[in-house]
Amino acid sequence: MKIISWNVNSIRIRKQQLLQLIKNETPDFVCIQEIKSSNDVFPKKEFEDLNYFVHVNGMPSYNGVSILTKHKVESTYSHAFCKKEDSRHIEVNYKGIRIHSIYVPAGGEAPDPSINKKFEHKLQFLNEMKEFFSNKDTNILAGDLNIAPYENDVWSHKQLKNVVSHTEIERKKLLDILKTGNYIDTFRALLSSSDNLFTWWSYRSPDFRINNRGRRLDHIWLNKKNSFKLVKARILKEYRELEKPSDHVPIILEINI
Repeated sequence: MKIISWNVNSIRIRKQQLLQLIKNETPDFVCIQEIKSSNDVFPKKEFEDLNYFVHVNGMPSYNGVSILTKHKVESTYSHAFCKKEDSRHIEVNYKGIRIHSIYVPAGGEAPDPSINKKFEHKLQFLNEMKEFFSNKDTNILAGDLNIAPYENDVWSHKQLKNVVSHTEIERKKLLDILKTGNYIDTFRALLSSSDNLFTWWSYRSPDFRINNRGRRLDHIWLNKKNSFKLVKARILKEYRELEKPSDHVPIILEINI
């Protein structure tokens, strides 16, 4: 089974890139975040023409998530975290395997919930995630979690330890979700546990490869209780070099079930 996760930062702008990615990789499941599209204008037909089923939880101009499946699924579900209808989660159930695409709030600039409502929302969202994803039949969690949990998930821990996405409180909350839900951080398991791994580079960087000031914000986790065998993980940095790229790149996990 091959799973792709990608924050496309607008399905309208990145549609052709995503279509080409699917043609190249023929994945079983594609978890997409930040589609910035309502359900009715999501370009379903182009993906259906590639023989994919399209499941969307969208909203106009902001957020939005989707899962494209090569196989017909038994059911779909979307959870409104923090009681906000802001289209940050969708899941599909395929033969008892629950696959989630999730987009965690970025959290704004100031890492202080008393003055930054966006950061307060992010912390509340993480608290609710802990309960939601401790469910024992949750199998695969994929998406833009907007947190780089380990020191080597950013270009400089020293310079970013007080920057939103790498603060201690965010990192601890995310790792607590990982532990409580009995998950495997598959990319750290399959790739080097000590090397820098990045999936996001700011648009402010004139040449992302030279500066390489990245962060690992995108993740695919598997529940340890399920009989999955890890095969291969890839981070497709070349998609950051395309014309009009997303600031995130696709990540691909291959497993045997």
